[in-house]
Amino acid sequence: MEQKLQKQVAIITGANSGIGAGVAAALAGAGATVVINYPLPALQPAAEAVLNHIQQQGGKGITYCCDVSNEQQVQQMFADVIRQFGTVDILVNNAGIQKDAPFEQMTLAQWNAVLNINLTGQFLCAREAIREFLRRGIDADKSKSAGKIICMSSVHEVIPWAGHANYAASKGGIMMLMKSIAQEYAPKKIRINSICPGAIQTPINQSAWDTPEALKKLLTLIPYQRIGEPDDIGKAAVWLASDDSDYVTGTSLFVDGGMTLYPGFSTNG
Repeated sequence: MEQKLQKQVAIITGANSGIGAGVAAALAGAGATVVINYPLPALQPAAEAVLNHIQQQGGKGITYCCDVSNEQQVQQMFADVIRQFGTVDILVNNAGIQKDAPFEQMTLAQWNAVLNINLTGQFLCAREAIREFLRRGIDADKSKSAGKIICMSSVHEVIPWAGHANYAASKGGIMMLMKSIAQEYAPKKIRINSICPGAIQTPINQSAWDTPEALKKLLTLIPYQRIGEPDDIGKAAVWLASDDSDYVTGTSLFVDGGMTLYPGFSTNG
């Protein structure tokens, strides 16, 4: 892969598996030094496995344990990374969870858990990244912009999802958080965008694709007739983090095989 992110430092939250791991590998392949964030000490082996794979491919990085919904831990993570590497150039706000329930049975704990990680976590990390971008300013040897933030959203920022009200609400919130801060900081040459994955083959949704019957049902929602892979998202992240997308900010990039094309209407509804 072309080294479009040479000399840049990228924090990827929730990078111990799934989409986050795929994004970390792609950014490292493009030359970035990656910080593989994971939320709990028990997940350190998974994060180290991601790092080992990256290092075997010639990439560079570290692992870092931090609960993105905890303000103090987020501030400490950024302070430690800046102390070790000098700055942060790229943030991929990827950490996210699901706690599904029919709406009338959904508990406040389930609601708060999802909003705290998926939305508040993105606020806390983006705020620290922007503070660092403003402090440092543009380093023309690395990038045309002062910093890049990629918010991991979902097709469910626009597609309602019964039984997943907390998750869909968090993703709709990410859309407006992303657009609002993109508008606010574009004059400072800070670019902020979202990637909106559709169905991606990860552990979080394994039940949706791990049998032929489940996969056939899932593909009825995907006009392109294949389930996505973490590398599909990784490639999009590299583009958004590089100067190839220097004129792109405040945009939701749907990487979904056409899921947002409302395939149910392909035969005239």
